[in-house]
Amino acid sequence: MKTTPQNVADFIREGLPCEHIHVEGDGRHFEAVIVSSQFEGKGMLQQHKLVYQVLGNRMERIHALSMKTMTPAQWANQQ
Repeated sequence: MKTTPQNVADFIREGLPCEHIHVEGDGRHFEAVIVSSQFEGKGMLQQHKLVYQVLGNRMERIHALSMKTMTPAQWANQQ
């Protein structure tokens, strides 16, 4: 079964409340923009580790995941 961008977004949403999430990819390589209040007070590395923890063993189905993580305030400033 091929992993889709929607699958990846759903996997992340299952374990992380997201104000916004957008995932693109080709079934092996994915790029994600993830906005969550759970990122408040955490550095980028901690934010990315949180996403990887949420994905857990599902990362075996994803060859590469590039992500941009932001807090809701950071997201609002970019809009």
